[in-house]
Amino acid sequence: MTYGIVALAHTLGAVESVSEAAPRYTADLERVRDWGYRNFHRADQDTGVTDLAVSAAAAALAKAGLSADQVDLFVLAIPDVAEYLYWDAAAACQASLGAHQAEAVLVNQACSGGVMALDLLAGRFATHPDYRVAVLVTANRVCETYKNRMESDTSIASDGAVAAVAVRGHSACRWLVTETISDGRYARFARLPGGGTVQPFSSRHPDPGVVQSPFDQMQDHFGRDVRTMFAYARRVQSNTREVVDRACKRAGVDIGDLRRILHLNENHKALTAFARDLGVSLDRTNAELGMEHGHLGTADQLFALERLLDEGGVDSGDLVALTSTGTGMHWSCTLLRI
Repeated sequence: MTYGIVALAHTLGAVESVSEAAPRYTADLERVRDWGYRNFHRADQDTGVTDLAVSAAAAALAKAGLSADQVDLFVLAIPDVAEYLYWDAAAACQASLGAHQAEAVLVNQACSGGVMALDLLAGRFATHPDYRVAVLVTANRVCETYKNRMESDTSIASDGAVAAVAVRGHSACRWLVTETISDGRYARFARLPGGGTVQPFSSRHPDPGVVQSPFDQMQDHFGRDVRTMFAYARRVQSNTREVVDRACKRAGVDIGDLRRILHLNENHKALTAFARDLGVSLDRTNAELGMEHGHLGTADQLFALERLLDEGGVDSGDLVALTSTGTGMHWSCTLLRI
């Protein structure tokens, strides 16, 4: 069993200049400047994550020359909260798109969800021989009540969605393997203090708090134990390389065979370290694209892939790796043969 991606399309929020917007989000302007981002995307107040997702999915289906009623599987991967609690955002998108015959699946594995979901597509195609067309939508819409775009992470968060239309047996942009490493010892990172069953919204707890900065997250988890913090940092680094090595081994290729490695749209310093750890040049990553658009949550890798395909940045037969690190923690790598 294999499948290939036949079309990609995106929908983005309005472009905003980082230098102009930064004072609204943080007092640490030097830190933001050092990250290297030039722009980010912010959706208007009335636009939800499912609006972005449905728009991208409809555009991708149109590019593929397919209709919504031909979709057998619809997968939505989001890293943040959707418009409502107790609500299946994937099913809502399926209905809005008009893909009423499709199975709907919601993936919420933080920023790793988009890369991991490509494995989910492979599994559904393998276990459902009648499935021919799948739509994967990776989307991000920051809820600024809970999360600060420029302080809750080491990147600047953007709003947008990218959809991929996958077809069983399609030979181009073909899925090869997906590998994932999970380590739940760090599951406390980036969680919202209130709003769950431990501390539900109530008159006593009307404010759920905000997602802490990465430094505060580490202090909360590790206390002042510097050695465990360094051990965690080393694990993040080693697992990033390990998951790529595993994927390459399964596919029978070497890291040197990869034409492009598309990672999170992390800050410039982090992406430089990422390239160094993998032993590749920075121009083989999506670093420049990330500085222009910000971090699109689960959608970074497919957005970069769409740009590469549209601009001729890869050739037929090239190997491309999509990689991600997400809270939970998860490290994931998917290999595609263009």
